[in-house]
Amino acid sequence: MINYNDKIFRPIANSENGETSDETVFVYRQTGNILTSEYAGGKIKNGHLIGLVDENGNIDMRYHQVNHLGEIMTEFANLNPKSLKMAKFAFTKVGNGLREINLKVNQS
Repeated sequence: MINYNDKIFRPIANSENGETSDETVFVYRQTGNILTSEYAGGKIKNGHLIGLVDENGNIDMRYHQVNHLGEIMTEFANLNPKSLKMAKFAFTKVGNGLREINLKVNQS
């Protein structure tokens, strides 16, 4: 199982109507197969996600956020980080042993 604990994600691309940007920072925490994250930045004032990670690192997640207009949005997603069609990762080291992961999700 991939362990996402103490990883920081920052999108490097998004869909045309997406609200996350390279200013949005996701701080991931994982205990067992339960994944949580708080995120903010850019058009996102505050967001949270919770998900389940399977043995292959696939994430079944739900998230909700408040944007810069004060609107609440909630959604679900399934992410397969091993699929090159879904995501590309660029790892960079940051302080305190955390890793930053720049994520590009291709919409298909």
